[in-house]
Amino acid sequence: MLNKKIKLVLASSSERRLSMLKKIGYKPFCVHNPNINEEIIKGEKPSKYVARMAENKAKTADKIYKNAYILGADTIIVSGCNIIGKPKNYKDAYNILVRLSGKRHRVYGGICLISPKKNISIRTVVTQVNFRHISTNEIESYLKMDEWKDKAGSYGIQGYAAKFVKRINGNYDNIVGLSLVDFYSMIKGLN
Repeated sequence: MLNKKIKLVLASSSERRLSMLKKIGYKPFCVHNPNINEEIIKGEKPSKYVARMAENKAKTADKIYKNAYILGADTIIVSGCNIIGKPKNYKDAYNILVRLSGKRHRVYGGICLISPKKNISIRTVVTQVNFRHISTNEIESYLKMDEWKDKAGSYGIQGYAAKFVKRINGNYDNIVGLSLVDFYSMIKGLN
């Protein structure tokens, strides 16, 4: 059942986030493609970065759409102390997966929700992911499927990369692109 009472704008071009929202009954009346600078500020912590990106995305849509809830979201991978975003190309994707192979990394999801009354709620969700060792052949085969494109960390856990995941600790939806339980509690508590 769709929630028709809420006028929602998704400030993200992610098809995954759109389908996730629909899955829990929220169909945004508009999808806004935010064009923001995603540069990391030197010394910026992952939680601050992902929250800032989500807020900046939401604020670009808030300038245009009135009397609506605006949802901005962002996802990054952190390996060691390094923030890993979306790969620039095939070689970058390959190097990222080699780096993640056999190791643990964290997925940070930033969520920003702006109400029609301009109240802002921001949340950061962190999920730990352990990859099994991935062979060079497996990485090359995976990359040929193009599933890695436009995905933080060069993988989509909801697709073929699921076979790389040994264990997760935390919210699965956060890895896919949006913690639905957090979004739902935010929209219920925001006026």
